[in-house]
Amino acid sequence: MGTKGIRTAVKVDLNKPASEQAGLHNRWHPDVPSCGKIANNEVVKIECLDWTGGQIKNNDSADDVKNVDLTEIHYLSGPFDIETAEPGDVLLVEIQDVQPFEDQPWGFSGVFSADNGGGFLDEFYPKAAKAIWDFEGIFCSSRHIPHVRFAGLIHPGILGCAPSAEVLAEWNRREGELIATNTIERDVAKPPEPKNAHSGNADETLKEKIAREGARTIPKGRPENGGNCDIKNLSRGSKVYLPVHVPGAKFSVGDLHFSQGDGEISFCGAIEMAGVITIKFTVIKDGMAKMAMKSPIFHPGPVEPQFGPGRYLTFEGFSVDHHGKQHYLDATVAYRETCLRVIEYLRRYGYNDYQIYMLLSCAPVQGHIAGLVDIPNACTTMGVPMDIFDFDIRPEAEVVKKDMGTCAFESS
Repeated sequence: MGTKGIRTAVKVDLNKPASEQAGLHNRWHPDVPSCGKIANNEVVKIECLDWTGGQIKNNDSADDVKNVDLTEIHYLSGPFDIETAEPGDVLLVEIQDVQPFEDQPWGFSGVFSADNGGGFLDEFYPKAAKAIWDFEGIFCSSRHIPHVRFAGLIHPGILGCAPSAEVLAEWNRREGELIATNTIERDVAKPPEPKNAHSGNADETLKEKIAREGARTIPKGRPENGGNCDIKNLSRGSKVYLPVHVPGAKFSVGDLHFSQGDGEISFCGAIEMAGVITIKFTVIKDGMAKMAMKSPIFHPGPVEPQFGPGRYLTFEGFSVDHHGKQHYLDATVAYRETCLRVIEYLRRYGYNDYQIYMLLSCAPVQGHIAGLVDIPNACTTMGVPMDIFDFDIRPEAEVVKKDMGTCAFESS
């Protein structure tokens, strides 16, 4: 007796512009047309482009990172109508597998130019840079960051359900208010942007509305729908509980990562890839009320790279910035300083700072808030797995400087 195979709910074409593919979209809006239906309790495969829609190439120049068009991203697969899902329900998303495409066994990480996207440390590292990572089964290595190899904790960076019209209006209101009251010299949020908005197979009238109103996918998640959560441990075996705001839920997924460190500090910091994710969907009726849910709940799976007890070298940072200014319980300042301490330590072995910056973004480093209780300093930590290197980085080991080559940089 035969068994029924797992169907592919949407396919993508790696050789076709993302903006011409009906199963993709890059704005959150309740009116983006569904690209298919998925039954309650069904398991499906969903193919995904990388988050840029193929803008970044496997070469030794970072000009594509420097010139990336950020009005196009992120390209998400979907949305999908999940049968029986209604507002007030919870959609249980069980991630069964995530894999790169067999004919594209590589990914990329990058540092965006400070003039086009930037990143967590763009004050120190303003140039565009790139590293290409080659996949060998569960492992990855890079010609641009040598002497490093580790297993990927493969996961989706973005998954979520569509907002209702009311939720979308609230997103645009509060983020617009933040933009209007901004007093620092950098972007604090991304408002709706009609340029390069893609809404699947919507007709022209609907496309115009979605482009005008649709929320950007860049914000680091939103409490109502999940979205761009970038949680590295949401890998195989994980469960995600998402609030449902529209009939059918209109679920979308994309931005697949082969690996990522806590914080994904260089913005394009994970090992970004195109691939396929296998998901089981289950509708929990009236789940939002039953769970007192106001934001998604995540249950990470049992899969994680194993480095063993004591195999993380851990660095600290505090709410005192590089100018010597004391901040009050500022975990962002503390984590930035933590990252800088690691970069200072690892550059002694021959890496340039950009190589280390990208490595901390995509290797499975562990970032933690260690303390918020004692004024005035927040304390954060970053644990670097020592076993990803093929040389000894313990403090008591002799430092032997190596020829570490270089990552790809933008043209001068």
